[in-house]
Amino acid sequence: MQYTHLGRTGLRVSRLCLGTMNFGPKTTEEDSFAIMDRALEHGINFFDTADVYGWKKGEGITEQIIGRWFAQGGGRREKTVLATKVYGDMGDWPNESRLSALHIRRACEASLKRMQTDYIDLYQMHHVYREAPWEEVWQAFEVLVQQGKVLYAGSSNFAGWHIAKANEAAKSRNFLGLVSEQSHYNLRVRKPELEVIPACLDYGLGLIPWSPLAGGALAGKPQGEGGRRTEGWTAEAMQRDREVLDKWEALCGELGEAPADVALAWLLHQKVVTAPIIGPRTMEQLDGSIHTLDISLDEEMLKRIDEIFPGHKTAPEDYAW
Repeated sequence: MQYTHLGRTGLRVSRLCLGTMNFGPKTTEEDSFAIMDRALEHGINFFDTADVYGWKKGEGITEQIIGRWFAQGGGRREKTVLATKVYGDMGDWPNESRLSALHIRRACEASLKRMQTDYIDLYQMHHVYREAPWEEVWQAFEVLVQQGKVLYAGSSNFAGWHIAKANEAAKSRNFLGLVSEQSHYNLRVRKPELEVIPACLDYGLGLIPWSPLAGGALAGKPQGEGGRRTEGWTAEAMQRDREVLDKWEALCGELGEAPADVALAWLLHQKVVTAPIIGPRTMEQLDGSIHTLDISLDEEMLKRIDEIFPGHKTAPEDYAW
């Protein structure tokens, strides 16, 4: 396994982040335990979850599964850099969602209880909440840090100017502020290159891409199996973009590599990226992702990939002069 620092911090995390969103809804608890154990065997120490995962309001099913896995002992918690999120609806009462100081405190306590741990390594805001001033948000995070319940703060789905505003407010309070941004970034979704990535680079945030395979569209044609590539919006997108994806698969064929592995490798070649989130449903999918770390893409190959999936210049040069 390869490791890197999370943004500008001294924290070292694996170059692949284990996403747990499938744990509960699509992957049984037994299989989830096995996948997490195998991740540690591979050297993956960075796990990502959220209080809303499991998709039964207020239950935090995925966090509960992780908690029962930690409870087995064997150094599982100590080996894991644990990231979870706050923002989503955890109930129907007025303050059971978003980023009020009240909800941040209650949500953190609830996540700690579900995951059977004393602290969260990276506590991420799942979305920006424009109605809460940064003074309120950072005060709530400062208390959690002082209490030892949270070590680092991160964001998810923030715009570039949100990152700037958040970290300027943190700086004025002598607080570390955001150290990471979890963003929708892959070869088919490159808009973060306009402003989010420049903000991350300037403020020292590590980028954690979610949906690195574009819902499976970058993984190549399905080979008869079910799953996301054969249904819903992913299947529609693959049909709509068939010509582009055919070029992509042909290029990966020249490399002799699976399209999914090359798509992840491309992300790992981006300076700002700390670790793309892999969300395996099965052990086979997890094991297959590890090969990504062995793929090296030279400048010529990166240029050819850009020709298939054009990127963006930093704003405003992308659309002005």
